[in-house]
Amino acid sequence: MSIEAHERSASGRREALKQVLGQARGCTRCPELAATRKTVVFGAGNADADLMFIGEAPGANEDEQGVPFVGRAGKLLDMLLEEIGLARSEVFIANTLMCRPPDNRDPQPIEIENCRDYLLSKVELIQPNVICTLGNFSTKLLRGDPAGITRVHGQPEVLALGRRAVRLYPIFHPAAALYTPRMLETLREDFMRLPELLAQGAPEQPQPLEEVPEIEPQSPSEQFPGGDEPQGELDPLTAQADQLGLF
Repeated sequence: MSIEAHERSASGRREALKQVLGQARGCTRCPELAATRKTVVFGAGNADADLMFIGEAPGANEDEQGVPFVGRAGKLLDMLLEEIGLARSEVFIANTLMCRPPDNRDPQPIEIENCRDYLLSKVELIQPNVICTLGNFSTKLLRGDPAGITRVHGQPEVLALGRRAVRLYPIFHPAAALYTPRMLETLREDFMRLPELLAQGAPEQPQPLEEVPEIEPQSPSEQFPGGDEPQGELDPLTAQADQLGLF
């Protein structure tokens, strides 16, 4: 692919990602979560990242700020990334759920299923080579297998997620090390393998990467359910996309 074609492709993927963000902001598939959330935590980071992290669900800090992993677990994730020479700005971070479950309860199966399409759209549009699942929920969802994180952590495998083949790499959730300090060394050991996995590049793809999922255009009332349709040049959706690193 020429540089010009690659840039067009990247631009198209970003625009499609913005459309998915617009849909997510007004999502009411899970009535309880839609009624209790403060914000939809779509994900944040580099929209062209080779490495993507997928955690469980937003907590109180994430629900307040609209950005994933901004609490204690997020600070630990930043530290572990720095130890292998990476920064948060170079990766993309998302969760299995985009809305905080009340009282930080576990995600329910129907909620995970309701959010699954959004997650697969992000994977297809960001096109990561490696996805790190953090903890049980994202690992079981993406592997399609009930095996727990204790059994499969640190074991990479190639699998297809929607129309994107990735190197899936399950590791413990950073929060586990906050509650069980001896888990920190296990996390470090698993993180140390990430540079090697990234160096292998993308696995063989099932179809051309230029193909981007069709995103149905939304009316202003759907993108801005509160009636705050933009009047100026920088609308709220574009502003949020910029804040999250999507542009």
